Amino acid sequence: MGARVRISARTHGEFDVDFEPLAADDDVIGRMRVTKTFTGGLTGTGTAQMLSVGTAIEGSIGYVAIDLIDGTLDGRRGSFALQHSGLMRRGKSNLMVTVVPDSGTDDLLGLSGILAIENLGPSHKYVFDYVLDPS
Repeated sequence: MGARVRISARTHGEFDVDFEPLAADDDVIGRMRVTKTFTGGLTGTGTAQMLSVGTAIEGSIGYVAIDLIDGTLDGRRGSFALQHSGLMRRGKSNLMVTVVPDSGTDDLLGLSGILAIENLGPSHKYVFDYVLDPS
């Protein structure tokens, strides 16, 4: 087996997303299961749980989610977790999606990175800037 080296890369593609409401503990915080199918540089599936809260102002919300991704990233097989933190203020969004440290498995050990998402309705585009550092 050859030596593993540090890799820094950018990949992109699209994913389809489906939302399933889940039972919530109260009437203020919403809960959903989110499933995704990725194509492009990242191929595979994602399953997330999301908590969200809206406000009295249309278009102002906040959400957090943990997303478990299983698939292939630029030819490397494994799984990893993403943490989402999103805010929308009167329709203008600010979203940060980050790889959870040390969550990569198999060929994705040492994965870190940031996933940028462009929401296009049921289909979304992504750009994934990542580093694979096996050390």
